[in-house]
Amino acid sequence: MDIYLVGGAVRDKRLGYPYSEKDWVVVGARPEDLQAQGFTPVGKDFPVFLHPQTGEEYALARTERKTAPGYTGFQFHTAPDVTLEQDLARRDLTINAMAENERGELVDPYGGARDLDARLLRHVSPAFSEDPVRILRVARFAARYHHLGFTVAEDTLALMRDMVASGEVDHLVPERVWKEMERALGERDPQVFIQCLRDCGALARVLPEVDALFGVPQRPEHHPEVDTGVHCLMVLEQAAKLTGDTRVRFAALIHDLGKGVTPKEEWPRHIGHEHRSLPLVDTLCERITAPKDYRRLALLAAEYHTHGHRALELKPATILKLLRAADAFRKPVQFEQFLLCCEADARGRTGFEDRNYPQADYLRGALKACQAIDNREIAAQGHTGKAFGEALDRERLARLSEFKGSRAS
Repeated sequence: MDIYLVGGAVRDKRLGYPYSEKDWVVVGARPEDLQAQGFTPVGKDFPVFLHPQTGEEYALARTERKTAPGYTGFQFHTAPDVTLEQDLARRDLTINAMAENERGELVDPYGGARDLDARLLRHVSPAFSEDPVRILRVARFAARYHHLGFTVAEDTLALMRDMVASGEVDHLVPERVWKEMERALGERDPQVFIQCLRDCGALARVLPEVDALFGVPQRPEHHPEVDTGVHCLMVLEQAAKLTGDTRVRFAALIHDLGKGVTPKEEWPRHIGHEHRSLPLVDTLCERITAPKDYRRLALLAAEYHTHGHRALELKPATILKLLRAADAFRKPVQFEQFLLCCEADARGRTGFEDRNYPQADYLRGALKACQAIDNREIAAQGHTGKAFGEALDRERLARLSEFKGSRAS
């Protein structure tokens, strides 16, 4: 029985990139051999075991055979005579198909080290095309390692395009799309994930509402980059610089979906795009099974981001409407997420990347002014039920008027 460290740990160790998880492959063993040593079986589709001390995953070397469309359509085979090279051959990219033996020596039958040095994401074999999830994984790795200079190899990109054209990508299940997308949103350059999907044609199948934004013009005095799709990638890039919160990044990406359905005769203006965005955001979130908190923030950003931009000129009643819509009094964290979306939108334009965004601090101050109200004083005046809410709103409007006046003077 031989044990090898495989996959991401080997890759990132050689890159000097931080990693926490370790995966192991066991060659020349049967399930009962590992169980006899105290390993706990956990794999449903193929034998995977947890180490009795470290809890790390140990999988028996296996091969796989395509039996049906999609990423679940595989038949796996494990046996003591399955070699390490056979196991590594089923992996997606060469940089993920390296292993280390127990002496720390590299086993690299498919040129992963060479591609690491060349900063290339290259498929191991034509079997790559059998699993549509691999398109999402390549795009995610492109986002993760973009700052290190990694690009997708041309032959791999061509294979990904073939998978889209053949319909293989249409067999992706929503839950897996969301899992990969959420992970990609957490990478250093999440906009590269979207661009990579667009480069191979998969974006039109996975996120058609986003793909529809490319080629749609905007007014150049507000958007020197002109193209709405380019703008949304820039907004996502700015959101990634502002926060690691994937909810904010997701909302930043899809805040302008309504511009994708603006009648062409109205271009480059997009009056009312905020409300046109709402059903599109809902449809997208429903299709990819985005969690409720992601959807709520995305809808909020889509409908009210222009309110954020115009904050300094809004009337107190409109500011109060915004605070209510954002549920800012009960969910101040969500309101802060909304403000970050607005700031990313303002900066996601050519030449505006480093602009100040005083609107965010202004709205934070407005919320703080309302939060300073002592509800007990209103209750002491005998107000209850609906009357209490009306009295509270009057006090909030008074405080917002004072706040606006103090900022103007």
